[in-house]
Formats: sequence, structure tokens, C-alpha cells
Amino acid sequence: MRLEKKATVASSSVAALLVLLKLTVGVMSGSIAVLASAIDSLLDLTVSLFNYFALHNSEKNPDDKFHFGRSKLEPLASVVEGTIISLSALFIMYESISKIVHPKKMEFMSESIMVMVASFVITGFLVLFLSYVAKKTNNMVIRADALHYNTDLFSNGAILFALVAIHYTGEQLIDPILGVGIAIYMIYSAIPIVKEGVLMLLDVSLPQEDLETIKKVLENDKEITAYHYLRTRESGSNIFISFHLVFNVSISLYDAHVIADKVELKIKELFPDKKVHILTHMDPYDDSDINEEEEEW
Repeated sequence: MRLEKKATVASSSVAALLVLLKLTVGVMSGSIAVLASAIDSLLDLTVSLFNYFALHNSEKNPDDKFHFGRSKLEPLASVVEGTIISLSALFIMYESISKIVHPKKMEFMSESIMVMVASFVITGFLVLFLSYVAKKTNNMVIRADALHYNTDLFSNGAILFALVAIHYTGEQLIDPILGVGIAIYMIYSAIPIVKEGVLMLLDVSLPQEDLETIKKVLENDKEITAYHYLRTRESGSNIFISFHLVFNVSISLYDAHVIADKVELKIKELFPDKKVHILTHMDPYDDSDINEEEEEW
């Protein structure tokens, strides 16, 4: 099993455990913050299961129906995850405002505090593991999941602080006010997740620094007369690059092909953690003007 899939299994298991603990104590205590955290953990479980499905299917080889594979399931999973985070945040905000308008005293404070301590510790270990996997694999889905659970870690800590404050001060408004703050933070954290996923689904080009490194490889090869029509896009763990290489008109097709293979290998070495697919068009002369006219048409 791939490391990324192991990470989604771990996050699903943790989310299921936290849902059971938080939902039980949240209903008993009447705490909006704890119930909101339970709902968030339930959504975490849904997202983690979807992420497992996305990773499992995105690694399938191309077939007659999906000629380029299913790698776009990864950015789609990120968009879904970010959207679910935002929707759950809006629900938390609604419940918090309702409790401000209609105050309700919390009960079972000791149990609530114990559950949130356990949740904070468990989530902390999960965040460390997901961050390690995200750094090692640079997988978009795992990076989104790590950011998601990092948000949970922050909210769990804030809820724990609020419960302790309510326990000692008796001020019930701390709970719903904190709920509003958590909701705002969740929406703020979801925006970059959704944005990155949408851009990848729209075939945004590679970052400018990556484009510059590719251009350096092409420009430093003395056997190439020129190049043009450089295009890039990223799809999950796959990178697609295409360009036209211009050779001397007298070069043989064999020699041009050998040179093109060497160039492609150098570019692939720039992205060791990605699957790089390169389409090279070999020109005996510079036809960039013709290509520009075709683009405009």
C-alpha cells in the first residue's frame, strides 16, 4: 500500500474515534464548541474516506476511457475537502449565533475537558504523521489533509481553553463566541485548498520558478537551434510538458530524436517526486509564427 493511502487510512481511523468521543460528550454537555468539533470530525471522516477513494483510483493506469489516467481526482478531492470545511464552518457559525441569542448552560464539564484533551493529543500525532507524508510525497491530497487536521488541532486547543475558562469563570458566552472564531478560521484555511484544486482542474501552468528551470535546460543545450510553444500543466502527481525543438535542417531524424530524449531526461530529473510526461515536437525550422496564427484562430 502506498504511503499516501496509509495516511488516509490513519486519518479515517482517527476521525472515526474522535466522532464517537466528541458526539457522546457533546450531546451530554450541550457544548456548541464540542458538538461543532464532533460534526467537524464526522466531516473529516467523510473527507478522509473520499481521499482514500481518490488516491486509490488516481493511481490507476490509463485505459480506453481515460487516456490520461484519473490523476485529476486528486485536485477534485482537494476542492471537495475545502468545500466541506467551509460548509461545516458555516453550520458552526449558525449554531454559535443561535446559542448567543438563546443561552444554554453547559453540563458535564469535566468529561468535556477530558475528551478535548484526548482529541488534542491524538490529532497532534496525526498532524505530525500527515505532515511527514506530505513532505515526503508532495501529494496534493495529503497536503490538504494535513492542513485540514492542523486546523482541527488549532480548534481543539481553542475549545479546550474555552472549556477550562468556562469551568473556572462560569461565563457561558465564551463557548459560542469561540465557535464563531473557529468558523472564521476554518473558512480562511479552506480558501487556499479550494483555490489550488480549482486551478489544477483548470490546467494552470507550473509555477514560474519551475518554468524557468525548464527553459534553462532547453536554452543550455547547444545542439538545439531554438525552442518555442512551451506548455505545462499539473494533474495530481503528474506533470505534463510539451514544446517544439528547432534543429538544423540537415540533421537526421535519428540524431534529433536522440537529442530530444536527452533533453526530456534532464527535465524529468528536475521533478524526482512527480511522474513527468513530455511531448516533444521536432522542427527543421522555426515555425513559431505559424503556431501563433493557429492559436489566434
